[in-house]
Amino acid sequence: MFGSLDISASALVAQRQRLTAISANLAMRPVAVDPNADPDLFRRRITIFSPGDPARGSDKGVHLKEILLDQSPFTKKWDPGHPYADADGYVQFPNVDPSIEMINAIEASRAYEANITAAEATKTMLQTSIRILA
Repeated sequence: MFGSLDISASALVAQRQRLTAISANLAMRPVAVDPNADPDLFRRRITIFSPGDPARGSDKGVHLKEILLDQSPFTKKWDPGHPYADADGYVQFPNVDPSIEMINAIEASRAYEANITAAEATKTMLQTSIRILA
């Protein structure tokens, strides 16, 4: 039974990390330069999960395997008055689509809720088992 709680807990951590990446993507969407005012743009982060828990040597649960940088082209917006506009008047912005990020956020939050429900059900079963045995 405690393994079931560990599985739900690992999924909660993984979905929290996914939501953190999504919120960073959305926060950096309107930024045309990096913090040093260089045109080194933010690239969308994509979380990749993998089964198991390598920290515990377990094959149960899930963990964040890596965070990839989306290599799709940057978004161009025509704004000739912008200080970072190119010769044609276009400004490059991070390759973040807010509708995709919101869909991913809803999916991650639903998965988080499902794992909370699974943990609650496991806790209830444990409590019932202890009450029966006592």
